[in-house]
Amino acid sequence: MAGWLAGAWLLLSPQSAAGGSTPAYQNAGLPAETRVQDLLARMTPREKFWQLFMLAGEDGGDPARFRDGVFGLQLAEQEPAEARRRGDALQRHLREHTRLGIPAILFAEGLHGLVQREATVFPQAIGLAASFDSALVRQVAEVIAGESRAVGVRQLLSPVVNLATDGRWGRTEESYGEDPVLSSAMGAVFVRACEERGVIATPKHFVANVGEGGRDSYPVEESERRLRETHFPPFQACLQAGGARSLMTSYNSLDGSPCSAQDWLQNDVLKAEWGFRGFVISDAGAVGGANVLHFTAADYGEAAARALNSGLDVIFQTSIEHEALFLPPFLDGRIPSAVIDSAVARVLRAKFQLGLFDEPLPAAETGLPLGAESSRRLARRAAEESLVLLQNERGTLPLPAGLRRLAVLGPDADAARLGGYSATSNRAVSILAGLRERAGNDVEVRHAPGCARLSPPLPTVPAAALSSGAGPGETPGLKGEYFTGLEPAGTPAFTRQDAVVDAQWTLFSPDPARLGDGFYSVRWTGWLTPPAGGRVELGVEGNDGWRLFLDDSLLLDSGAPLSHRTRLAAVELRAGQARRLRLECRVPAGPARLRLVWSLGAAPDEEPGLRAAEELARSCDAAVVVVGLEEGEFRDRASLALPGRQAELIRRVADTGTPVTVVLVGGAPVVMEDWLEAAGAVLCAWYPGEEGGHAVARALFGDLSPAGRLPLSFPVAEGQVPLGYRHKPTGRGDDYADLTGQPRFPFGHGLSYTGFRYSDLRLPASVRLGEPVPVRCTLTNTGRRAGDEVVQLYLRDELASVARPVLELAAFRRVHLEPGESREVEFQLPAAALSLLDAQLRPVQEPGRTRVYLGASSQDLRLRGVVTVQP
Repeated sequence: MAGWLAGAWLLLSPQSAAGGSTPAYQNAGLPAETRVQDLLARMTPREKFWQLFMLAGEDGGDPARFRDGVFGLQLAEQEPAEARRRGDALQRHLREHTRLGIPAILFAEGLHGLVQREATVFPQAIGLAASFDSALVRQVAEVIAGESRAVGVRQLLSPVVNLATDGRWGRTEESYGEDPVLSSAMGAVFVRACEERGVIATPKHFVANVGEGGRDSYPVEESERRLRETHFPPFQACLQAGGARSLMTSYNSLDGSPCSAQDWLQNDVLKAEWGFRGFVISDAGAVGGANVLHFTAADYGEAAARALNSGLDVIFQTSIEHEALFLPPFLDGRIPSAVIDSAVARVLRAKFQLGLFDEPLPAAETGLPLGAESSRRLARRAAEESLVLLQNERGTLPLPAGLRRLAVLGPDADAARLGGYSATSNRAVSILAGLRERAGNDVEVRHAPGCARLSPPLPTVPAAALSSGAGPGETPGLKGEYFTGLEPAGTPAFTRQDAVVDAQWTLFSPDPARLGDGFYSVRWTGWLTPPAGGRVELGVEGNDGWRLFLDDSLLLDSGAPLSHRTRLAAVELRAGQARRLRLECRVPAGPARLRLVWSLGAAPDEEPGLRAAEELARSCDAAVVVVGLEEGEFRDRASLALPGRQAELIRRVADTGTPVTVVLVGGAPVVMEDWLEAAGAVLCAWYPGEEGGHAVARALFGDLSPAGRLPLSFPVAEGQVPLGYRHKPTGRGDDYADLTGQPRFPFGHGLSYTGFRYSDLRLPASVRLGEPVPVRCTLTNTGRRAGDEVVQLYLRDELASVARPVLELAAFRRVHLEPGESREVEFQLPAAALSLLDAQLRPVQEPGRTRVYLGASSQDLRLRGVVTVQP
């Protein structure tokens, strides 16, 4: 039936009806490459451009806008039936009402679940990595791909295989952690599962998307050796082992060139050396960023020309109106026709391989129903496997038998947060709900939040309290006068009404055309009319270099432009009584942030909530404090401590004498020195997905033994960051004068409710160059509970021609054992695991001794052997 329908469409299409015979590109029986070349020869330059232009935020609501076709559109988050309807409407328009009938690729985010309503939400990527179970990750990706097909999505902008080399990076949660071997394994199986199900995976962001200070998309200056040894392997695994047909570049520059216009990165490494035949896309807005952010192109047209000539294939933008910015170089010769044709061929090849030209409409009924019960069961299993027990002192966990009253505290107990790039879910189970369901009628579960996740900032003075003109209330908002000089004097470059003072300027001034990009200043004047009276704190949060006047008297003067802070002054205000207000600021250089704030309407003091949590804990037999992080894309953290007053909440609850378990919700390392000793147990839940509440409850009550492992190191203090176990030998030592160089919790760490014994290491004394190395040991569950152990195999080259890591993960295996059960665990290390890049960056295997370690973490090594590679 499907083939007949496809054939019927071919016979009735306007192209074949007008031309008589079916064009070769519409003949499903011909090889894809033949069809690509036939179609390419028929295309106009404008049609070729549109096959290299993908759009986010354009969901096909008006398909007629795309008269020349389009590479693809991002499917907006919506109900599945509506997603299918709109997707099919777009494809029908493109196939039946454009000159060549080229279908689009509908794409979406799918990092840990398709971002569509009713889709299954799995644990965040960092939690999946913590499972150390690549077979599980493959099953998760199979569901994501199946649900994608069900709504017509044929490309996922996932996975993220950047290494989280600095835990301050806000997107650490999206990654698979700090290790290239772990990230390669997880990324490759995710990609393979998608590609085998007809969904293009797009590993991202190529390359090294986290820079100095843990800041997202910061400029990166990396040696070629470090790129090849550390940052390249996960991408190479996704392309070569996973079979990814797409790849996304990163926003940052590498050695001075934006990664979207890095000729060496894209043409030399990716396409020539690795033989990548898929298409390379930019991150959203990144091509124009070469002009706007990196200042390496004079305008958008030049940025597009540089990107395409440097190996980029597809420009990713956010509006159809951006066509005018990027089309010119495709028409005026700045991008050679051979370069354009090569890029278009890569896109068309993928579309033919996906079957988009040949599938009947509707084409989305071959997938997996969204949110199926089997998928929810897998989400629960994934959440259970992701849990990492960091500490368990004094037998705090599992919760004791005979428990009658349990206090569940903290801002994340009742939140069910899912992490970045998550679909909206009405099925997500909070930890509080999971505990209540598990406790049933046997345990009384009481709840109090205690405090907010973040201490609420002072509110911005609202527009309703601000006016300007000859008298109060004449004109809403403040009069803003913008000057080209550093002093707000003379004639302003322009004047406008600003509803509030809440300004943020990054690389540019408020109006580059009229102010330029140099020095400028602003003066806001008007009236402040408070809705309530009393003693109020009034001031400014932002960059220094401002002066605040009230009734023409200087209230606050921040002085010279130095830093960023909040300064306040106490003033007496009367409800409805207007006061003359003036705020002047000087901006000698960006970025700048300025916010007029006051204490009126501020959030209530958190002290009563903290006291209520203490009292509740004191009345219960045990306390679970669920705390969380604030992070995400473009939300990097300077501090790795728990935000707000959450650490204080833990200490105060612990001071009641009630046994305390801390559950961490977040996707990155946490510094715990100010509360760790107060906690009996610490369980890292990450963002555990829609079934996370049930998984955490089962772990706390002892229905399962946690067995996740840390995919990144947790430091003692931020001063140790960046911190990773896989570093090369130092010239002296690792420690600081005032602190250890070791982490608080190392890579691979995770405790269990049972114990495991490693014994009987077996490996050959020597192997020849190029031969694999079999490694075996016996693993025994020595406890009284069933449980999983993650056996980790590490290597250290004793002597090499170039410096090698002091320790590096080579393989891992998650093993389930019943009480008292023993099992042989075997690894087959390929010769490549014992190879290195020599002084000329050539991959070689050198003769010599390599230490082989087996253990439960990068610090907890239980067995040691040596294998010698013979020439």
